[in-house]
Amino acid sequence: MLLRRWRPEDREPFAAMGADPRVMEHFPALLDRAASDSLVDRADAHLAEHGWGLWALEVADPAAPDDAGRFAGFTGLARPRFEATFTPCVEVGWRLPAWAWGRGYATEAARAALRAAFVDVGLEEVVSFTARTNTRSQAVMARLGMRRDPAEDFEHPLPPGHRLRPHVLHRLDAATWRRDAVTPER
Repeated sequence: MLLRRWRPEDREPFAAMGADPRVMEHFPALLDRAASDSLVDRADAHLAEHGWGLWALEVADPAAPDDAGRFAGFTGLARPRFEATFTPCVEVGWRLPAWAWGRGYATEAARAALRAAFVDVGLEEVVSFTARTNTRSQAVMARLGMRRDPAEDFEHPLPPGHRLRPHVLHRLDAATWRRDAVTPER
């Protein structure tokens, strides 16, 4: 996977992802085009200012010639904009279109983002969190070597009773990543 800056031609497939109920199953709402474009604008501005953030994903796998060069969502690093017991922090996250699921793309891209976090940015810890019902993303977190302590699970600041309010939290510190993480660069 290639992690790169956003391009104008990414907007249409990204908007399609935000309107896909399968992709957005574990998010509070679908995104309309304006909200989707706003997210792209914020992500690209953060990348331009800081050199890290939510990168656009592109398939760069020569073993997948039909997908080579195809936009495949995003992955990267972000600062959550809500307060919780574990904030402030930096999280690693991803969102891929349904056609890209089950191919290892999220894990590969998140590994590259973690490498950036610990090597390039110099972070000491990265977290990841998702709705308790999102077992696919939790499996990616486990493959990344992130650890969950159920005592740290939390209620996302969604309205009381919202089906996505219960969240799980995973952590990975730089020392553990250096010792244990399997990355393509090693």
